[in-house]
Amino acid sequence: MRNSNSPAKENIVLFPKTLDYYQIQLTVMLESERYGEAIGLLRFLLQCQGQEERHYEEWQSLLDWLEAAFPYASEGEYVGESPAHEEDMGAQEMARQMAKAKLQEDADYANKLLRRVMDEPLSEATLLALEQLSFFEGEEVDYALTDWVQKAGIHPILQFRTLQTLRRRGVQGAVELKRGSENVVVEIEQVPLQNDDFPPQVAQVLERVAEQTETHEPTLYYFAQELWGQFMMSIYGSEAYYSILTGEDGVLDLWAGALHQTVSETLNGTRNEEETRTMYGITESMRFPFEQAYRMLNSFAGRPL
Repeated sequence: MRNSNSPAKENIVLFPKTLDYYQIQLTVMLESERYGEAIGLLRFLLQCQGQEERHYEEWQSLLDWLEAAFPYASEGEYVGESPAHEEDMGAQEMARQMAKAKLQEDADYANKLLRRVMDEPLSEATLLALEQLSFFEGEEVDYALTDWVQKAGIHPILQFRTLQTLRRRGVQGAVELKRGSENVVVEIEQVPLQNDDFPPQVAQVLERVAEQTETHEPTLYYFAQELWGQFMMSIYGSEAYYSILTGEDGVLDLWAGALHQTVSETLNGTRNEEETRTMYGITESMRFPFEQAYRMLNSFAGRPL
């Protein structure tokens, strides 16, 4: 149930693509620590009509946590630093203090968060639970997450976010992940915590897409950025991931072309593979790996092949 203090929903209806856009915006705001903007967007979304109840519950849960963890953001005073009388307490310390307070209220709170992560499908609520678990003390959480993340059948994004949580908690060492038929070994202390932490070859794929789209098709480039960031999380540590890190021009070109093609079809509903291949200089000899990359991106995006 939503908080009784939630604002009444106004006569605003979000279409599916509009909802997707706002969900992406919310993710970007949280990843870039723009908590004040995220709070404002959540308040707006809670006023909209026609969404599934689970969306409202997830938005309210996230809003409640953000307002408690970053109170000055909710008052419009948050500018990336704590106010003067709390300048020694950064955002992470505030979140850690909040976690401690939650445990004092409910000794089983950390276990409840673990159950949410492990038993519920990927959603904003599960990602929020992982974010909160970053700040709980105790090796029990480390052991539970380390054991669970190595099991089969976990959504790759949730898998990656769990690795980020483990790194934030200071866990070190290797874990073996199951990705379909592929087993992937990852060093926790090397897991990127933000987009800039990925090797430069990852950004070089986007740079190629930007050269072709940023001026004439900015919407395509925007969604390409979001899809590529999520896709990198999902293939982190895999053979495909390391093939990109070779940095070979032909490899980066074919991934850029596949990304462009996937997003273009998603937005426009049309397929013009020959034009895309020409645009990115993908020769006939590279056609098969291009089509493999395209299929991987389409599968991740949930599009039919």
